[in-house]
Formats: sequence, C-alpha cells, structure tokens
Amino acid sequence: MEAIQACLFDLDGVLVDTAKYHYQAWKRLAEELGFEFTEQDNERLKGVSRDASLQILLEVGGITVEEEERKRLAERKNNWYVESISRMDASEILPGALEFLKDCQANGIKTALGSASKNAQLILNNTGLAAYFDAIVDGTLTSRAKPDPEVFLLGAEKLGVAPSACVVFEDAEAGIEAAVRAGMRSVGIGSPAILTKAALVLPSLEGFSADRLFQELKAAI
Repeated sequence: MEAIQACLFDLDGVLVDTAKYHYQAWKRLAEELGFEFTEQDNERLKGVSRDASLQILLEVGGITVEEEERKRLAERKNNWYVESISRMDASEILPGALEFLKDCQANGIKTALGSASKNAQLILNNTGLAAYFDAIVDGTLTSRAKPDPEVFLLGAEKLGVAPSACVVFEDAEAGIEAAVRAGMRSVGIGSPAILTKAALVLPSLEGFSADRLFQELKAAI
C-alpha cells in the first residue's frame, strides 16, 4: 500500500455543518414556488452542485422553468445561503476537524479542500480553517459535479501528489464514489450502511488522528 501523503476533505458535513443553511434556503425557495421541500427530499442534494440541486428541487415540485428563470432562482437561493454563512465563526467547526487538520500538518501530510461549494472560501475564512489547507478546490474551479472525480484529481494535482497516495474524507455517497473513480482511498463520515464503498467509516473526526489513519487504513486493505 502506497504511503499516505495527502488528505482531501469535503466541506459540508465533514469540517462544518452548512447543510442546515442550504436546506433552509432551498425550503424557502420551494415555499415561494408553492410546494413543500422536505428533509427527505433534501437528502438527494448531498454532494451535488447548485445547478443540479435546483433541478432536483424543481422536479420535486413538478415545475419547469426557462434558463433565465433558473439562473434567477439559483441566485436567490444562494443569496439567502450566503446571508447565513456570513455569520459563521469557529464555533461551527465540527468536533475533531480542526484537531485532525493540525495533526496532518504536524505529520507532514498535505491537505486540500475538495468541495462543490462556490462559497467555500468564505466559510473557510469565517471559521479560520483556511490556514490549514495547502490547496483549495471548490465550485469556482470545477465544472463537473461528484461523483465525477474532477474535484479530487485537481486537488491532488495542486498538491503535487499521486492520486494513489491521497485519502478523501467525505460524508456523501457521491463523494465516496468520486474518490473511488479518482483512484484514491476514502474515509466516510457518517453511516457505514450508506457509505458502503469507503475503506473506513467514522461517526465524526472527533478523537481521530494521523496515527489512527495510518493504522486503520492499513488494516482495512
């Protein structure tokens, strides 16, 4: 097994919980359009780009709109979302995430963000996490949504590390699938019943360390 040289992280659900703000904004948009968008509906948006998420929401509501209206609706949702995340601070970092990023740095493991979010930089700046990444790849740099591996392959390229020496941390099936397609190992954050393709699944990063990463991934191979 090739030595681990880099860790690539999804943002929502792995490092911070911005999913609640996405859901609030999508739900508000659905209500304006005259239908209900449930938490169960929202599960389909995990790890999906903004445009693809809007398409799913419109399908739930049985609504078809022209391209210009789609752009307006996506921007409206995003404005509400940005209002919410602009108030975020370090208190919203998920348990163990900051400690693990620091441990990666201390052990010479490179780090990159691999997120579909176009607001990732704002979130990283507001929470103070930006300083812990060697590379940031977000929705402003990519054109293909997960499970396409583009975001992670670009992250590896920016780090100068081979995909086979990278480990991806993800909370969504689409993200784990993207890691697999990229030829990377993966750690799922969430339920083993859902993240079945991950080499290792954790409930959170709390208490996790670089040493445990080395040991447990080796045992999982």
